[in-house]
Parts: sequence; structure tokens; C-alpha cells
Amino acid sequence: MEKFKNLNKSFINGEWTEGLSERRYDILNPFDNSIFSDISIATAGQLAETFEYAKEAQKEWAKTTPEERSEVILKAMEFLQNNKDEIVQIIAQETGGTLVKAGVELHLTLEILEEAATITNEIYQVREVPSAMEGKVNHIHRLPLGVISSISPFNFPMNLSMRTIAPAIALGNAVVHKPDIQVAFTGGNIIAAAFEYAGLPKGVLNVIQTDLTEIGDDMLTNPIPKLISFTGSTPVGRHIGEIAGRNLKRVALELGGNNPFIVLEDADIDRAVDAAIFGKFIHQGQICMCINRIIVHKDIYEEFLTKFVERAKALPYGNQLDPKTVVGPLVNERQLEKAVQFIEDAKQAGNVLALEGKRVGNVLTPTIFRDVKNTDAIAQTEMFSPIVSVIKAETDEDAIAIANDTEYGLSSAIFTTDIEKGERLGLQIDSGMTHINDQTVNDAPNVAFGGNKASGMGRFGNPWIVEEFTVTKWISLQTKYRQFPF
Repeated sequence: MEKFKNLNKSFINGEWTEGLSERRYDILNPFDNSIFSDISIATAGQLAETFEYAKEAQKEWAKTTPEERSEVILKAMEFLQNNKDEIVQIIAQETGGTLVKAGVELHLTLEILEEAATITNEIYQVREVPSAMEGKVNHIHRLPLGVISSISPFNFPMNLSMRTIAPAIALGNAVVHKPDIQVAFTGGNIIAAAFEYAGLPKGVLNVIQTDLTEIGDDMLTNPIPKLISFTGSTPVGRHIGEIAGRNLKRVALELGGNNPFIVLEDADIDRAVDAAIFGKFIHQGQICMCINRIIVHKDIYEEFLTKFVERAKALPYGNQLDPKTVVGPLVNERQLEKAVQFIEDAKQAGNVLALEGKRVGNVLTPTIFRDVKNTDAIAQTEMFSPIVSVIKAETDEDAIAIANDTEYGLSSAIFTTDIEKGERLGLQIDSGMTHINDQTVNDAPNVAFGGNKASGMGRFGNPWIVEEFTVTKWISLQTKYRQFPF
């Protein structure tokens, strides 16, 4: 932490800047509520200035060559690699994630930077398309979009921040980024330090450390940004979508999920259990892609459930900094109380526990409900915790129908020994992503990542992100005199 301890400010126009609010924010270690750091809070006035700085900086950054942008991105990647051990510790301490989770997050972040360095030549490419008019040449240009407003969540903050920041910068844009302040370092300030080290010109990336008390909807309503990139809950996403629509701004929204994990009649049960344990309990279930419902064919239901419960019961829990820990703390006490309430409400509604978890400090151990009906509240609510519903399906087709019976459509998974059948059924699930013989938590910088229905709009990943973060312009060249009818 020594190298980063003084970065408890905002990074505005190339300077580490004290927030002007009278309030400060204590960042807590989720395991024991000890103070990890504190941070100064920026004001609405500072945010407005930051957008102006970004607007001016973007004009010059847009003139740089692909080679210059790639060099900066790879240099930022070098910074993270050189400091990886300390960064993994900070991710774990700040987010409550285990050391395994922290390592995965840093690895994904580095992959995003590596991929972003390959797309810097996507702007200013000229494509010629034919014209029916004599002497007319049509050129289609791809240009930087401008300034992007970026908002990231608490759960995988470095990864989910970088997947907007890196491609935006690669494509000649500037960014004003607001991480969740409770993960200020991993969600923003370490990233800012990496690009500062890389020599990114001032104002191209700005990280504002603030909260809604100070700025309200100003990240959304400021007229300068052309696109709002947000990862978080569906209710907040709907609010952002309404404001963006009113102001004719683009959005990239990755929202909540009620992700089904389907175990078909012919599945390898032991392998399905292995995948379900990881896909449900990584980072205590605090990932939008985590398994929320396990849907199992009736003929193998009891065998699967027995083995799944036994594995979940044996998972080590406790301090996330212990290398043996699999289930660490939830990110804060409010999230913990919310999860405990989900359990109590489900019990009151008559849902049956196959494994009753316990609260140990800020840790909630795995909690499994059995014989859940898909219409039950527990099956229609995103848990975002180590709580899971196991549902019985009469047939494989019934399993697909149950999977689709939700407003969400982010990720999904199917276990079967028949790969072709798995892909055929996967296409019938109304979700942005389906994984055959794997679990629901998968990401890569070169795939189309995003959700359907209430799980979001737009796609991250190359090349889809290029379309999201650029603007297309048609220029026609009339090379011969054109006769007009009047």
C-alpha cells in the first residue's frame, strides 16, 4: 500500500487533486471494518470543471497516431504488471475478495489493456462504398466519439472500470470516470496512476472521487459526454437510460442478472457440481454473472443436490487475505443485512433450506434453498450473495422455459454430454451469453459481452466496443459535374 497511500484524492486534468467537499470518506476493509484508507470527496463544481478539461484534452488526443496510443496503453499495462503483488493485496483488502478473486481481476484487467492496444488503428479508417450516381465517391469514416462518462461498481472494480477506460482511450476519446467510492483505489486511482506513469496527456483520463450526495445526476446530465458507460444494478440502469434518452446520449449498460445454470438429464454430475460451486461462490456471489438459479432435471436432481450441498458445506470461509479462504466477507454491512433478509423472507414464504448458512462477522456462509419454484421471490431476485435456489425441471425443454422466465438475460450455462444439443438449446435461452459445460462467470476482451432484456444494452469486447465508442461519418466526393433537375 505504501506506493499508493497518497493517492487518496481525485485525478483531475493530470493532477492529484483534493476534493473540496467538507466531508471525507473512510474506505473499510469489509472483513473487520478496519479503516483501509480515507479519501477526499470532490464536489459538483469540480466535476463540471473536469468535463471541461476532458473536452479540451480530447481534441488533441484525437490527433495522435495509433502507435502513440498503443504505446501509452502498453506502458500502463507495464505499471500494473510491475506492481502486481501489491495491487492484488489492495484489491483483496478493499473489495473483500479472496486472493484468488483478486488475481483473476488483475489478470482480466491486463488482458483488456493488451486487447485495447490492438484497436488503436480502428479510427480514421476510410471505407469506400459504391454509388449509383455518376462521379460520386462515398467514403465512410470512423472517428472518436468524444468524451465518455464512466461509472463502475464495487464488485470487480478494476476490471469493470478498465473495460471502458482502455478502449475509450485507444479510440481517441477522453474519459471522466467515477468509481464506487468504497473501492476508490482499485476502481480508479490505481488505474489513474498507471496511465500517469504511461505518460497519458493530462485531461484524457480523469478519475473523480465523489458520491451522489455531492453530484446527484451530474455524471449523466452534463452536456459534454456523448456516451454513459455504466455497470451496476438494473434499477439504476433504468434511471440512467431515461436521462440518456431525454438528452439523446448513447449508453453502454451492463446490469443485473438472474443467471440460470442448467443441468440436463445426460450431464456429468460431478463436473456440473464443480462448475456450480465456482460459478456461485466466487467473490461470495457478488458478480452480475454469478449463478442465481440452478435448474436440474428431475432424474438427477437428488444426486446433484446432495453432492452440491456437501461441497458447499466444506468451503473454507473467513478473512479474504488468508490464501485458503474461498468465501470471504460481503462488501459492506448493508449488503450483508440485505442478504440475511432475503433468507428470512424466503423461510417465511415456506422455502426449504438444503443448507442453512450462518453469519460469522461480516461473512455469510453458503446458503442453499431446495425445491424452489421459479415463481418464488427467492428465484426472481438477484441475490448478489452466497445464496442460491435449486429448481427441479421435468424435462430438458422445461429447464429452458424456466431459465427464460425472468426479466433478466445476462449469462447462462448448460451442462450436457451432447455438445450439439447444448448449443442448440443455448440459442433458445434469451440471454446475451450462454456457456456449455461451464459455469456462468466468463469474460474476455475479444468476445461480445453484454446482456439482453433488463440485463443491459450494448456490448463490450473487441470489435463490438469499437462501434460503441466511435462515430461513423459519411463523406461523399462529387468528382464529375452533377446535373440537377432544376
